[in-house]
Amino acid sequence: MAEAWIRTHQPAFEEGTVITFAITERHSWALCGAIGLSISVPHHHAEIGYWIGRPYWNQGYCTEAATGVLRYGFEELALHRIFARHMRRNPVSGRVMQKIGMAYEGRLREHYSKWGAFEDIEMYGVLREEWQQRARQTQRI
Repeated sequence: MAEAWIRTHQPAFEEGTVITFAITERHSWALCGAIGLSISVPHHHAEIGYWIGRPYWNQGYCTEAATGVLRYGFEELALHRIFARHMRRNPVSGRVMQKIGMAYEGRLREHYSKWGAFEDIEMYGVLREEWQQRARQTQRI
């Protein structure tokens, strides 16, 4: 299953629709997660998505990777907007979105069905101009 998913990465990258990066452990380079952008070329936006293996939770890997992917999306891909979503019952993921400068945009009530239960989805987003302004403020500190 994982191998089939990995095989989709190169064709999607070549099409310009999805970019997936590995997140590795700082010292051993062991795989600890993945992060990527699902790109809508006509709309100049992308959704960022990520997962981190449980042994690597609460160590800053996701925030560090997401910060880099935002930079890549805005500087290299010239995206106008990057957004993300998380299930309401996973507020830690929302905290990552807040740390990287995304603004809360709303809730999609019972938007997904997962394991037989409907799940609320929390939406976040950031515009390139907002990201640039935050980057300038961070450099002043």
